[in-house]
Amino acid sequence: MAFVEAEPMAAGDAALVDFIELHQRLFVLTGAGCSTDSGIPDYRDADGGWKRSQPVTFQAFMGDDLTRQRYWARSLVGWRRFGHALPNATHHALAKLEQRGNVQLLLTQNVDGLHQRAGSRNVVDMHGRLDTVRCMGCDHRFPRHAFQSMLLEHNPVWATLDAADAPDGDADLDGQDFATFVIPPCPECGGILKPDVVFFGENVPRDRVATAMQALDDADAMLVVGSSLMVFSGYRFAHAAAKAGKPVAAVNLGRTRADPLLNLKIEQPCAEALAFLLRDRSAAGAEEIA
Repeated sequence: MAFVEAEPMAAGDAALVDFIELHQRLFVLTGAGCSTDSGIPDYRDADGGWKRSQPVTFQAFMGDDLTRQRYWARSLVGWRRFGHALPNATHHALAKLEQRGNVQLLLTQNVDGLHQRAGSRNVVDMHGRLDTVRCMGCDHRFPRHAFQSMLLEHNPVWATLDAADAPDGDADLDGQDFATFVIPPCPECGGILKPDVVFFGENVPRDRVATAMQALDDADAMLVVGSSLMVFSGYRFAHAAAKAGKPVAAVNLGRTRADPLLNLKIEQPCAEALAFLLRDRSAAGAEEIA
C-alpha cells in the first residue's frame, strides 16, 4: 500500500488560494492574457506598452471607406483561426471557480466568447463579441460566420491568402491593394456593417457598466486575471474597488496600471497560477491500493 503525495504548492498558488478562500464573492475581471494559450495574441508587452500599432478607432472605421476595406480584408483572413479558437485551462479554471459559487460576476475585456464556451454563465462581455456583426444603420445583428461566407463570396481571391495572427481576429496582411476589397452592405437596409464590439473611441454601453458596478458593490473582493488594466474601461473597476476598501488581487505577467492599488499580485502565466482550481485536491494524501 502506497500513499499519493500532494503536489507541492508554489508560494504564489498558496497566496491566491488564501485570497479566494478568504473572499468568497469575487468580482472577476479578465483580459487578453487569458486567451493567449488559445492562440489569440495580446496587445501589450510586460511593461504595458503596445506591441504593435493601436487598433482602428471607431471614427476612422465609420468615416473612411479604405479603413473599412482594410479592416474587413484582414478580418477575413484572421477569422479562419480566431473563429475556431477553443477555451484553454485558464477559461476552464474560472468556470470551475464559478461552479464553486465564488464568482459574483465575470467581467471580460475579451471579445472571443471563450469564457462562455468553457462553461462560465455569469459573464458580461464589456467590449462586446466578435462573433456577431451589427448594422450601424438599422441595428440588425447576425453571426460573424455568416458574414464570413458573404465576404468570401464577394472576394474569392482573398480566400487563398494567409498571414500571421494579430489580436482579436485581425491578421498582419500587408502589401495588398485593399481598395479592391468588396464589403457587402447590411442585408436589411444596405447600411455599414461593423463587428459588434467596442472600438477605441467608442463608449462601453452604460447598461454593461451599471451591471458590472452593481456586481462589484455586491462582491467582497476583486480578482484581475490576464489584464494590464491600461485601458480605463477596465482600470476604473479596480479603482472603484480600492476606493470602496475591497481587496484587489491580480494575476498578470508584467506591470498593471493598478499596481499601487493591489493587495496581492501573482506574476505567473494565468493557467499556471489558476491550475489549483482544476486539481482534484480531495484525493491528495489519500491511500492508493497498490
